[in-house]
Amino acid sequence: MRRNLPLAFLLIAPLLAGCLERGQPTMVDTSADDDAFCRSNNVAPGSNDYVICRKNRDVQRGNANARTDRAQRNLAEQMLNNPTRP
Repeated sequence: MRRNLPLAFLLIAPLLAGCLERGQPTMVDTSADDDAFCRSNNVAPGSNDYVICRKNRDVQRGNANARTDRAQRNLAEQMLNNPTRP
């Protein structure tokens, strides 16, 4: 069992390395969802209304991401400023 421990660690280490990634999360391709949403409103691709619809979806997604980031920062700040002691 002891001889297999380094081998097991070498096999598991690359999987755990993904947990240590910092920075921006991987971008998700939402173009198909945005396209389906805009087409469901009877907007022809390439028209001005279609471009406006896609732009609005981008703005809404950016606002949602900003709210999420702000909420996470506020929670972290509150936890730092109000530590609980066991």
